[in-house]
Amino acid sequence: MNIKSLLTSSLSLLLVAAVFVACDDSTSPTLTEPILSAPASQNLLAGTTAELTFGVNVSGGYASATVSAENGSATITSEPAVGASSGNVVVSYTSTNAGAGSVTLTVRDADGLSGNATAVISVAAEETTIRVTDNITSDTTWETGKTYILGGRIVVEAGSNLTIEPGVVVKGEAGTGANATALIVARNGTINANGTAIAPIIFTSVADEITPEQIASGDVTSPNLEPDINGLWGGVIVLGNAPISASTSPIQIEGIPASDTNGLYGGDDDADNSGTIRYISIRHGGTNIGEGNEINGLTLGGVGSGTVIEMVEIVANQDDGIEWFGGNVDIDGIISWNVGDDGLDTDQDWIGTASNFIIISPQGSGFELDGPEGDLNRGCHTFRNGILYAGPDMGAAVDWDNNTNAGIEDLYLFGFTTSYRASDSFSPIQSYGGDGNCESSGWEYTLTEGGAAADELFTGVPSSILSEVTANGNSVGPNKADFNWTWAFQSGALDEIGL
Repeated sequence: MNIKSLLTSSLSLLLVAAVFVACDDSTSPTLTEPILSAPASQNLLAGTTAELTFGVNVSGGYASATVSAENGSATITSEPAVGASSGNVVVSYTSTNAGAGSVTLTVRDADGLSGNATAVISVAAEETTIRVTDNITSDTTWETGKTYILGGRIVVEAGSNLTIEPGVVVKGEAGTGANATALIVARNGTINANGTAIAPIIFTSVADEITPEQIASGDVTSPNLEPDINGLWGGVIVLGNAPISASTSPIQIEGIPASDTNGLYGGDDDADNSGTIRYISIRHGGTNIGEGNEINGLTLGGVGSGTVIEMVEIVANQDDGIEWFGGNVDIDGIISWNVGDDGLDTDQDWIGTASNFIIISPQGSGFELDGPEGDLNRGCHTFRNGILYAGPDMGAAVDWDNNTNAGIEDLYLFGFTTSYRASDSFSPIQSYGGDGNCESSGWEYTLTEGGAAADELFTGVPSSILSEVTANGNSVGPNKADFNWTWAFQSGALDEIGL
């Protein structure tokens, strides 16, 4: 082969090789891993949940995703379809404790390549003290473990429900007159304050240092206030549509300024339902809103029989412990301790029963039982299975009006101090029997050595209903152990008076 032929053959081989290489390079594309974008940093309260949205671009086709979390838990709630080249992955994150948190999302494509991004979360401690300044106009829950401060007269308005969970502490700020703090359930509003024997609900003053944590530990005593300090805030008022004996109906409840129409009560619904109240303790209330006009510990105005009230403790209220104004509601389980006026007070033709009660050292009457106003008289209201400890400052043990429609059954009376005696101007039992239409029976009593005799203490009471017993020998009255959730029990006050 000559030189010219050799050069021609070599050039042909080089051209073939170049074409082959060029064709081979065109069949090998470059692979790209998924690209993710994390949401902006988030601020959460401990124990709360947020939805986090990650953007993803997956040139190799979306295949799957996994998620991990710090200081919380996370789950994927939404993701693109398999094979998609882009979309969003939504992650639900629930924080645990105060501090730093994060969520890391990893996405894989069809070729097994992966990419990730991390969302940064700042977790703050859950707010546990909440100041309430506005009326409750929609269904609201006050939660276990929290303290709620009443910044004024707070009303559960018509059509709204307030749920208070076990162990909640409600504290009223100081204030008098029109600025008195109180919790009011208006007509057609409802309250469901369902404490328990191991986690009662406490209503008290902001001056009281009691906390939900203390209650959760089993201690319901005040750490800094004595059980005779009163008038530091208002109280609890429940108003309904049940009948009342008054010149007009509805009318304004005492303790609330006439300018506030949420204070109206009364109607024609015997079975009206204002909700449920169980295992509550109301303390240090009864602030004065005007001359001789204080708020009771618990005020019930026109409250119907559809309402359930069980286990109520009133401690150191400046006015009455509990006062009923008409209505039909019953109460089972009461302690009224160290109140500045009457232990239990009835007005305006209340028709119901109070059972299993203990009244300790009232400064007014043990019972103030006022007769109906006007023509309405629907029958009798009844106190059944109770204890009255007189103490040093009590006025009348039982004060009926001549037209009072009330009977007292199974009552134990004791604790009459040596200075507690009848006189020409005073009788411990006033207008016994009221209008005479309601039965009283089963009164037991223990006299105090050196004190008044039975005929001085029980003027006008038929001997047939009276029985003298030794101290602690009573066969009537509630079981002390049923009140182990109260301040009166845990402080030893019930033991001190001999129960």
